[in-house]
Amino acid sequence: MTTEVTESGPNLEKFTSNLAKIEELTQRLVAALQQKRMRTPALEAPGQELYGKAMTAFLSEAISNPTRILEQQVEFWGKSLEHYMEMQQAFAGQTVEPEDDKGPKDRRFSNPLWDTNPYFSFIKRQYQTNVEAMSKAVEGLEGLEPADKRRIAYFTRQIVDMLAPTNFLATNPDALERAVATEGESLVKGLENLVRDVEANRGDLLVTLADKEAFAVGNNIGTTEGGVVFRNRMFELIQYKATTDKVHKTPLLIFPPWINKFYILDLKPANSLIKWIVDQGFTLFVVSWKNPDASYAEVGMDDYVQDGYLTAIEQVKEITGEAKINAVGYCIAGTTLTATLGLMNKRGDKSVNSATFFTTLTDFSDPGEIGVFLDDDFVDGIEETVNKEGYLDKFFMSRTFSYLRANDLIYTPAIRSYMLGEAPPAFDLLYWNGDGTNLPGRMCVEYLRELCQQNQLIAPGFDVGGERVTVKDVKIPVCAIACETDHIAPWKSSYNGIQQFGSREKTFILSESGHIAGIVNPPGKDKYGHYTNEGPMRTVDEWKEGAGYHKGSWWPRWRDWLSARSGRMIDARPLGSQTHKVLAAAPGTYVSEVPGT
Repeated sequence: MTTEVTESGPNLEKFTSNLAKIEELTQRLVAALQQKRMRTPALEAPGQELYGKAMTAFLSEAISNPTRILEQQVEFWGKSLEHYMEMQQAFAGQTVEPEDDKGPKDRRFSNPLWDTNPYFSFIKRQYQTNVEAMSKAVEGLEGLEPADKRRIAYFTRQIVDMLAPTNFLATNPDALERAVATEGESLVKGLENLVRDVEANRGDLLVTLADKEAFAVGNNIGTTEGGVVFRNRMFELIQYKATTDKVHKTPLLIFPPWINKFYILDLKPANSLIKWIVDQGFTLFVVSWKNPDASYAEVGMDDYVQDGYLTAIEQVKEITGEAKINAVGYCIAGTTLTATLGLMNKRGDKSVNSATFFTTLTDFSDPGEIGVFLDDDFVDGIEETVNKEGYLDKFFMSRTFSYLRANDLIYTPAIRSYMLGEAPPAFDLLYWNGDGTNLPGRMCVEYLRELCQQNQLIAPGFDVGGERVTVKDVKIPVCAIACETDHIAPWKSSYNGIQQFGSREKTFILSESGHIAGIVNPPGKDKYGHYTNEGPMRTVDEWKEGAGYHKGSWWPRWRDWLSARSGRMIDARPLGSQTHKVLAAAPGTYVSEVPGT
């Protein structure tokens, strides 16, 4: 008896301690949730019009083709009854062979209990049946515009992903096993993680994807040596120190997107595109954009072009003494570089010798998955928000992009953090992903309305700097790199835009993988290959059919293309010049600023 008391004593003490922690954490959670800011309802879900269209289409289908609806219902209830009976047989001791999963293995159901335990097996199979039924119902909707049908399908997937049994403690065997094994400690740690995230986001829930203490920009990421050689209200201009005795005469200037920060191109030395470019003998400059607050409310696309792009180009020319530079634009920065080049062409400015575009959309006629958020219901909500606050908080962009890959970027991390009680991993890419920036109010609305919705860069033209420009006004040699599984800038849409450029020299490279991994793909690892086609840019399908596959990174191929347009080799340049002193060491000051603190 003494042994039993001794063994149970610590367990009881631990249990009591955990209960006290849960009570304290619950109070903190309630207090944190009360801090939630009032949001424009239009930013939280699609407009009622979309629901109305879906319901109208379903009722129309039910009236015109009742047999089809009945068949779907009979199939659904038949499978549900079959699952229930098999569960009953399993509980009665009869052996029931698990049904073979069709298609690729769903990682959410990797625990063997999903197949061996009658309770979990029933839940899993019934969920899969529900998903199949809902998918078929959406596929069968007739009389809808293609864009509306895509949106209904997308938000239906969001619902079924959210309702997956793995997302709930009572139906997640991994979480229950961990809770038993740790005597509830995992649930306490999970609640601590939940409270931390809600407090950090002022009442909103945004899952922490990476250990925020594991990285410091300029310390163990973003460490390529260089200095800030110019600064204005829009950006800091970073020049990187040469690592070769000789460099190409024509300097290179990279414009990264201002939705996130530039150091995605300079994470660790092993996968830093910035370091690699410098090591290839190029004089490299990179723009680090300002993270705006409400004081930037009236900053628009014109400001980014004039005080950002054109100013940066002129500063690079002054520092190097060169009449021409080569330029790179990544994502939204590539879209804006297109407008800038069109404006420069109209003005007769030949300062840019060639341009490279990373995962860039210029033709938004088919923007892909991100298009579900580009209808008026969401854009109206964004416009209302920025008119009130002066800027679009980084929270919204981070959440939007996360929902494009909800299982990978929301539910799986949430399960690990909140149910399993695990600490976020020390993963540099995920750390960068959570280090977002705000968007100025006017710029945000202009970009969404005039470029995304109205597709003005294609026609009738985008008004910038007093001129109206289209992609046909880009006349210089261009090279575009798109990514095969990109969910933000679909490669076929990227191709269609580049195809319409006015340039005589157009090179298109298709990298494997997605928006980030396809670009940050250093040589040597051979993780992802790429496709090229030396023939003319005809239709996108013809291009892909005639393209050749190459193992490994596209970086060396682009280096060769760029080298041919970068002039002879000269002595390596120092940082800055007599008129451009080094203001701060790279990665600069703007990259670490947090507006409002």
